[in-house]
Amino acid sequence: MKCSVLFGALLFELLFQSFALAADQATSNIRSIYLFKDVLKSDTTSLKTSGFNSVIIFGVGILGNGDIMYYSNTPGSSDVLAASNGTYVGGDALAAKVKSFKTGTTGINRVEISMNSQHVKDLMANPGPGPSTPLYRNFAALKTAWGLDAVNNDDESLYDVSSTVKFAKMLGEIGYKYTIAPYTNSGFWVSLISQTNAGLTDPNLLLDRVYLQCYDGGAGNNPSSWANTLKLKVVPLLWVTNDSKPSQGTTVTQAQSKFSSWNSAGGLAGAGYWNDYDIEKNGLSYTQYGGVLTSIFP
Repeated sequence: MKCSVLFGALLFELLFQSFALAADQATSNIRSIYLFKDVLKSDTTSLKTSGFNSVIIFGVGILGNGDIMYYSNTPGSSDVLAASNGTYVGGDALAAKVKSFKTGTTGINRVEISMNSQHVKDLMANPGPGPSTPLYRNFAALKTAWGLDAVNNDDESLYDVSSTVKFAKMLGEIGYKYTIAPYTNSGFWVSLISQTNAGLTDPNLLLDRVYLQCYDGGAGNNPSSWANTLKLKVVPLLWVTNDSKPSQGTTVTQAQSKFSSWNSAGGLAGAGYWNDYDIEKNGLSYTQYGGVLTSIFP
C-alpha cells in the first residue's frame, strides 16, 4: 500500500511538473506578428509556416452602439461590420479565413484582435458590461465566428483604468484573454494589470501578455525595465523594414541582434513584429523574420 501511495504521489508530481513546463513554454516562447493587412488578402500560408505562433489582427473597432467593425487598412478593401445586435454579420469568407490561421499545416496556436479604447469608457458606464448588453453579445458572437483567443488593448490616448478593467473582466467572462500593447505611461499599465489580475495566478491570469512597442514612440523602451515595472514578462515588438517610417524599420540582422541582447537581459516572454503589410509590400521574407524568433525563442 505504501508503494502504491508513493508511486501515486510520484506520478502526480511528474504530471504537475509536465503541466508546469508546458505552461512556462507557452508563456516564454511567444513568436508574434501584428496583421495590419486585410486578412482576406494576406499571405496566410507564409504566416502559418514561418515560425510565428501568435497573430494579432489589427483594425478591429467598437462603435458607439456596441457594434464591432473590422477596418481593412488595405487599398482596394472595404471596412466590414463584423458583429451587430449579438450576431456575427461579417460574412463566411472572413470567418473562414481567420479560423484558418489555426488549422491545417500551421504553427499558430493563438489569434487575437487588437483595438484602441474608442467608446469603451462610455459603454462600460451605459449600458455596462452585463451579458445582455450589445457589446457583450457582439464579442461573444465574434469569438465563436472567428475562433478568437484574446483581445489586445492598443490604448494610446484614453488611459482610463476603471472602465478598462471592467471591459477586460467582461471579456474574461466571455472566454477571452486580455493583452496590452504599451509604449508609454507605465503607471496606467501597472494599475490595469494589478486590478485586472487581482486574485489570479499564472497560468490563469486574465491579462496574460504584454506586447511592448520598441519602435517609433517606444523606440527607447528597455524590455527588461518594463518587465520589472509591470511584474510581468514582456514581448518586445520591432517594426520591420518599411517605407512609411524607414528610420523606425528593422532589418532581419538588426532584429536578431536586438532580440538576442534583450533576451540576455531577462524579462522576456518572446518577441514579435509590427507588421505583415510591410513585409508583403516591400517584398521581405516571412521566413527570415520568423526564423529570428525561432532561433531565440524555440
